[in-house]
Amino acid sequence: MTSYDLKRVIGEELARVESRFDKFGKPERKTVFDKVVPGFGVRKHVSGRRVYILQMRIGGRQRTVTIANAAVISEAVAKDVARRLILRIELGMNPADDKKRARNMPSYEQFLEYYWETSSPNWKPSTQKTQSFYRGKHLNKSFEGKFLDEIEPADAIRWHAQLSRAAGPGAANRASEILRAMFNKAEQWGYLPQSSNPFNAIKRNRGRKIERFLAPEEAARLGKALIEARKDKPMIATIIMLLALTGCRRGEIVNLKWSEVHGRRLKLSDSKTGPRMVWLGKDAQALIAGITRQKGDAQVFPMEHKRPGNAVGCFWTKFRVEIDLEDLRLHDLRHNYASLAARQSETLPMIGKLLGHLAINSTQRYAHLDDVTLLRTVDRIGDVIASEMQAPESMEPAKLQNE
Repeated sequence: MTSYDLKRVIGEELARVESRFDKFGKPERKTVFDKVVPGFGVRKHVSGRRVYILQMRIGGRQRTVTIANAAVISEAVAKDVARRLILRIELGMNPADDKKRARNMPSYEQFLEYYWETSSPNWKPSTQKTQSFYRGKHLNKSFEGKFLDEIEPADAIRWHAQLSRAAGPGAANRASEILRAMFNKAEQWGYLPQSSNPFNAIKRNRGRKIERFLAPEEAARLGKALIEARKDKPMIATIIMLLALTGCRRGEIVNLKWSEVHGRRLKLSDSKTGPRMVWLGKDAQALIAGITRQKGDAQVFPMEHKRPGNAVGCFWTKFRVEIDLEDLRLHDLRHNYASLAARQSETLPMIGKLLGHLAINSTQRYAHLDDVTLLRTVDRIGDVIASEMQAPESMEPAKLQNE
């Protein structure tokens, strides 16, 4: 082949390639429109890919909406979709704008990650730890494959019910609160319309309302058993004694640092309600003062266990059975502390201060008095009233006759 022939062949091939582009330099594509459904057609690209489209005038402009790849659905199905789109357009809706909005809508997984990156730096360390646990356990795969605006109230209610059965009512409540807060942010940040949070439809599971107090005999039995337990488990037994004497939450004592101990006070850097002050009675102060501090130990109760709170809980589960207080939870020691304060006529604000509550409503549930105290109180009031009425004989049983 001569050089002239080679140039001719190359020219012919280039001409064929160029013919695949239109006058604007864009790849040539051919569209065959249907004769029955107006605007519906099949568009064939140079690559051989075929897609179903719908062309209609929307808002004074000619718009093209791509329905689907022809390799994915049949022409009959595509025509059915096109008819529905035509109906929606005639009713004033704009599928092209809906599609554009959908492209900007994050998926549930994407927004969960974005929300975590944006919000978690502002959480307390303990909150970060707890929230991250619930995320890994219950949230990451909850609504896989759904866009944020596709999650309906019915989806949220169904998810909450399933989680309640699988993980328990408390865990389901906590997880739903995290997602409620997340979707509130989605509204604030403009991803969702206002008042569209699907998790507002969830009805919280009712918590167990337990009013458990220690009778004087039970308190004496517990104290004696803890003194005995300090021989084998000095650290855990001391923690439980401090819980009873201070009304603190388990984590506040288990994670107590020496830097937070200041004589008759504990200056907690992190608690459920943030930094707070705990005032110590003489017995509680003596317990802490009797602990030998090892060089280099930042923790008052250093434990090798990865989760020292769980170690205390496991000990308590067996211990309470041994001392015949099987229904007594560790948290009931806090409840008992508050109730004893109420029996001493302390005000709710004072009890709330002692417990580290931010709202008075939180304190009210701890300030119940047991039946024995109530009966003694009404007897005492009744005696005073009877004395003031100066008619004790009127309190004697009387024979009632029909009038």
